[in-house]
Amino acid sequence: MDRLDTLSVFIAVAEHGSFIAASRQLGRSPAAVTRAIAALEDRLATRLLTRTTRAVALTEAGQHYLEQARRALFEFAELETMAGGIAGEPAGVLTVTAPEMFGRMHVLPIALDFRRDHPKVAVSLLLLNRIVSYVDEGIDLGLRIGHLPDSSLRAIPLGSVRRVLCASPDYLAAAGTPERPGDLPRFDTIALASGRPQPDRWSFGAEPGMIAVQVKPQLAVSTVQAALDAAVAGGGLVRVLSYQSAPLEAAGKLRRLLPEYEPPPVPVQLVYPAGRHMPLKTRLFLDRAAAALRGRFA
Repeated sequence: MDRLDTLSVFIAVAEHGSFIAASRQLGRSPAAVTRAIAALEDRLATRLLTRTTRAVALTEAGQHYLEQARRALFEFAELETMAGGIAGEPAGVLTVTAPEMFGRMHVLPIALDFRRDHPKVAVSLLLLNRIVSYVDEGIDLGLRIGHLPDSSLRAIPLGSVRRVLCASPDYLAAAGTPERPGDLPRFDTIALASGRPQPDRWSFGAEPGMIAVQVKPQLAVSTVQAALDAAVAGGGLVRVLSYQSAPLEAAGKLRRLLPEYEPPPVPVQLVYPAGRHMPLKTRLFLDRAAAALRGRFA
């Protein structure tokens, strides 16, 4: 096993905190992974990991070595990407994930342009409104809205979005305009839910002065697009993310309400697994998506 391969094994064990999970990711036996780590520690003459019956944890030396190992693999991947850009062209299947509506609005056009320029790459675009496991589901890169607690992923910031309150001008002309969150219970509201309409708590502002208001939706729908359609048709107030309502606001079909009470923004990020070789197809798509989307959300 060469040294770069050993680094990949060590990073997988460190990120998963498990020899078995790392072996599953790498497609090797747990015994082979254990031997690779033991050989690495023998060569370095230091303990990188502490083992218990339930978990594997990094020692202080292991934490420093993990940072250096990630950097080494990243630099090697960059070197190969540069060479690949000269000597070859991208090919294979590229798997990209994004939230359903964001993917349809912003990632699908990028994927179509990418396919026209790189016809040997087949793009699998998974539009899912849930958190995915990049390793278990074979994801090359994706778009995530929200904070990134998973340290096994790298992120490229693109901007941020807010949760906003909107209604149609016709509805507001008939029902009036709320001036503060406490006014909301007297207005019709539209909820995102899979079951019957039921009381919901809408939070405004930020800690420590956050305001929570209980509303009783008159309509519950299971998709954001249906909620927006209902709001445009005069069905009441709706809460969505700012990128979802922006085209309808620009067209004058929805008006944003109570902007001074909006919760703090959440980040929009391109994310990809850390500590592994990045194929040319992934690097090219990542660069194109970052260039197309950076600065479009504020």
